[in-house]
Amino acid sequence: MKQRLKNERFIDHSNGYEQLAETFNAIRSKNTIGVSSVQNWVQGLPAHASILELGCGTGLPITKVLLEQAVKVYAIDASPTLLSIFRQNFPDVPNRLEAVQNSDFFGRKFDGILAWGLLFLLSEGEQLALFKKASESLVRGGRFLFTAPEQPATWKDVLTGQPSVSLGSTTYRSMLSNFGMEIIDTFQDEGENHYFEAQKI
Repeated sequence: MKQRLKNERFIDHSNGYEQLAETFNAIRSKNTIGVSSVQNWVQGLPAHASILELGCGTGLPITKVLLEQAVKVYAIDASPTLLSIFRQNFPDVPNRLEAVQNSDFFGRKFDGILAWGLLFLLSEGEQLALFKKASESLVRGGRFLFTAPEQPATWKDVLTGQPSVSLGSTTYRSMLSNFGMEIIDTFQDEGENHYFEAQKI
């Protein structure tokens, strides 16, 4: 029993990003793709809003942008290495080392939830479960912003080589509706990442 538990500690819940954490940090920390899109999204939230960032990585550049907008950020990531760097970058931001699939999202509600570059790393069932938890963790009128291709697609992650899947706009609209959310906007950023913005009804 002790041996099995010991082995479980090394299960990678980061979808391959823990193994390539240093490479990811070197690439993403200097990349500003998505910054203006997140800035615009935050401006539509209440002043001093509380935001949960799922898959925060090192916090650069997205967490930095959020904090510059004077919001309260809570962060989750499943990579020990990336979260260690995050804690160095933003020591005052509440954070947890855990997979979104296993998280209780700090046991509180938020004005906004952000999942940049995360959703499509999850299986269809995990995406469905994430939508449910997001709805439960948003205040009424709260916003959920996530990135995923508009059309259904499967591919291998450029960095990790692990499977990625987008269920597509039609399926996402249906799933979100089942959990009391509706898509109120879709758009692309300068890197051609597609965004869905949903609101809890």
